[in-house]
Amino acid sequence: MFAWIRAWFADRRKPDDTGSAGERHAAAWLEREKRFHIVARNWRAPHDHRLEIDLVGRDGETLVFVEVKARAAGALVPGYFAAVTKRKKKALLRATRAYVAQLRARPHTIRFDVVEVVRDADGRPGEVLHFENVPLFSKAYLRGH
Repeated sequence: MFAWIRAWFADRRKPDDTGSAGERHAAAWLEREKRFHIVARNWRAPHDHRLEIDLVGRDGETLVFVEVKARAAGALVPGYFAAVTKRKKKALLRATRAYVAQLRARPHTIRFDVVEVVRDADGRPGEVLHFENVPLFSKAYLRGH
């Protein structure tokens, strides 16, 4: 195989450093500042690897699903709004159902949070904005499961 083709494919397989760095920063911040216990990062449903949850944590007895969005400082649209598109809501619903289904004991309380990580001018993770208990779904979102 030509060297340039190998290099191109190797480059395409690299993870998104911005998103990965934002998720690592968000997880560390939640553990340090909010005393969360992170139980899973980038959890994927066993039957459908397209269904992903950025972070799953425990805030006391509450199971918390966290969507992390990294954005540049001064971005016109906050990451919070970009995180809750109709398509994303459907994917999050399917992913959370799959996650809860694989647990031995169903949690009594579930919450959805969005964490925005604002990148500084150098592209490094900086300010963290935490939106707790974001109303992504109706209260009956897990019914029938």
